[in-house]
Parts: sequence; C-alpha cells; structure tokens
Amino acid sequence: MTPPEPRTTPFPLPRTRPSRVRVLRPAPTVDAGRHAPKRTVGDEVELSADVIRDGHEVLRAELRVKPPDGRWTTTPMDHVDAGSLGIRWAASVVVDRPGTWTWNVRAWADALASWRVELTRKVDGGQDHLSSELAEGAQLLTRCAARAGARDRPAIAAAAEVVGDADRPEPERIEAALDPDLAAMCDRHPDRSAAASLQQPVPLAVDPVLARFGAWYELFPRSWGGLAGVRRRLPALAELGFDVIYLPPISPIGLTKRKGRNNALEAGPDDPGSPWAIGDATGGHDAVHPELGTVADVEALTADARALGMEIALDLAIQCSADHPWLTEHPEGFQHRPDGTLKYAENPPKKYQDIYNVDFDCDDWQGLWAALRDVVLAWVDRGVRVFRVDNPHTKPLAFWEWLIAGVRAEHPETIFLAEAFTYRAMMQELGRLGFNQGYTYFTWK
Repeated sequence: MTPPEPRTTPFPLPRTRPSRVRVLRPAPTVDAGRHAPKRTVGDEVELSADVIRDGHEVLRAELRVKPPDGRWTTTPMDHVDAGSLGIRWAASVVVDRPGTWTWNVRAWADALASWRVELTRKVDGGQDHLSSELAEGAQLLTRCAARAGARDRPAIAAAAEVVGDADRPEPERIEAALDPDLAAMCDRHPDRSAAASLQQPVPLAVDPVLARFGAWYELFPRSWGGLAGVRRRLPALAELGFDVIYLPPISPIGLTKRKGRNNALEAGPDDPGSPWAIGDATGGHDAVHPELGTVADVEALTADARALGMEIALDLAIQCSADHPWLTEHPEGFQHRPDGTLKYAENPPKKYQDIYNVDFDCDDWQGLWAALRDVVLAWVDRGVRVFRVDNPHTKPLAFWEWLIAGVRAEHPETIFLAEAFTYRAMMQELGRLGFNQGYTYFTWK
C-alpha cells in the first residue's frame, strides 16, 4: 500500500483564541431571527439563551439591551432552570418606547467563583495542605483588585495578601478566601476578557399600545361636509370611546369610467365616484380632494384627534384611476395588454373599470418603490400615524418589508394594518415582515 503524501498546505489555524463559552438558542425569535418578534410599549419581556462551556467552571451571564436611539444597558441574568442542567439564563426588561430594540447575551467563566467552589469542596472534604490552591487564589484576587474601582480595591488587595501569605495559619487564610463579603466585592468586577456573545444581536419590535387593540370608526368625510366637518365631529366620537378614526382615500377621484350609484357603469353628473379610483389632473396619492379640504385641514384634523386621544387612519390603496398623473408621467409603471391597452383591475366576477394596478415587475421598479415610499412619508409628515393598507397580499412581500422597516425606523409610532382577502399563511407572513395588525374576510376559515 502506498502511504499518503504528506500535507503541503494544512488548513489554517484561528487567528485569535476562541472563547470556550458558547451562547446559543436566544428567545424569543421568529424564524431563527429572520424577523423580529413583537411586543407593545409597557410589556415586561423575558429574554433568554443557553450558555454552555466545557468543564465545570462557574458561568456568569448578563443581558445587554439597546432601545431605539439609546445606549446599551446591562442586567445580570439568572438561571431559569436551576436544579437541572442550569444552562438556560434569562432576564427581563420593560420596553418603554416604540421601535426596534436590540439585545444580546454576554457570558464568561468566572475564575474566582470557580476557585471558591473548588476550595470549599476540598475544605468540606476534610483536605488540608491547601497552600497551592491558596496561592492560586491570591493571584486571582490580585488581578481582581487591579480591575476594581477605588471603592473595592483596597479590601480585595488586602484579602489577596492574607490569602497568599504562607506564614499565616492555613485556617486563617481559608477563612479570608471564603469570606462572603469578599465574594460579593469580586462579583462586581468580573474578568470578561474571554467572554462570548451571540453571533449577532437579536431584534425586538416594540409597537405602540394602539397596535395591540383599538376601537375603529370608519366614516366618509364627504358625508360630514369634508375634513372640517369631521373635525367638528371628533369630540363626539372620542366620547363614544373610539381610538381610531378611519378615512377611505381622501385624494382626488378620477373621471374616466367613474362608477355611479350601486356600482353602475355610468355615473350621473353629481356622482362623486369611488374614492379608491385615485387621482385626476389635480394630483395623485399625496393630494387632497379639493371638495374635502386642504393639506392644512389634514394637519389640523390629525392634531385635534391626537389631542383627544385618537389617531386618524388613512386608507393606503396602491392603484390609480385612468386620470392619475402617474399614467402620463410613468406609463411604463402599469400593466399593458399586447394591443397596448391598459389592464384595469379585476377580481372575477368583480370588475373595477375605474382603476388600474401598478406593475411591480416593471423595469423601473425601484422608482415605483420610491414613489410609494414618498406618498406614505408625505401623509406621515401631515400627522397620519395609522395606515389601513388595501389588499397588501397582492403586492410584493419584499416591498412591504422594506417600506415598513424604513418608515418605522424614522417614525416608530406608525401602525400598518393589513386588509386582505387571503389565506392564513399569507396573513401570518404579512405580520412577520412588519404589519402590526391585520384582518381578513375569510373569518370562517
């Protein structure tokens, strides 16, 4: 048998010494960290992870938490399965503001605590002649004194001298080594130089309390004399206990193929059309229908509602009438049939001849995403904090994940509700990728 040739290019060694501690299986997570689990402001959240190490050393762990636009804070962690394997550690935090929180776990082997455990076992076992063990402890205490602040350093250094003094009686040195006050001081100054953490911090999405529950009232501003009329109605709605006043689209309504009463294909001269047929020559999604009011009226309405403890929710419908400015400015952003005609929206047997869907697969999809982002941010700037999104399941999931994350990074109090004729798995995915609330008409399923 021919012996194998010697290796000429051995695989490389690690560049730095790996920690012998492992931090594993953080919780809570969603899809192994792909999405952030959700909580609401005021919740007390338990965060946990497994901590393991080879050998029998005493382990320590601490929770590190960073709130939105805040600094990292540290909290000691405790065993949550003490009495069994003791590998699960946990601590709780109260989330007091909306936005994306970040957390991690830092863990290490406590050399001093491990030494105290070993020394205690030997003393309890009746062993003597422990000068070697005491010399080791003195060395550890000296290093701890160097790490300690002015408050604890003198006492720890003095204990190190006693424990390491071979001329003193051994019982006196042991008593000093195992002094509980000394242990408490040393615990305040751990050696984290070989600490380990999770491979990456874990996100936690914190929503406003309104995302958990809210009583909604839907109204059409036209029925109340426009936005100014709705403002006058707000105190009565607040007295009834409503949290959210939901408005259908308040943008201009197209004229082409405008629907009449009861979905009639021919509109009468006084028929306003469907608010969901968005856009005419005066503006599109970010404009206000002149018969309803102005941008200033929107800002006044949202301010008045908030002063009464309510929010204004606006319908976000990604569709356009034939008269929307986007159809002439960006015709490439809409679906065309082979003969060049536009493809109006349908949900057979229903037909929506007055609206056209945008084409998320168009060549300028990035321009489309940016335009829709700017629409949402325009309404946010006017005080709208809640969006009821029309049929989000018919638009790319990646778009919603990008949009909601971007909006909430700057405006964490914003809430997105998904209204969808769809199946359970899709509703769950919409929730995972960022929607705060959702409902479907398929309740019987």
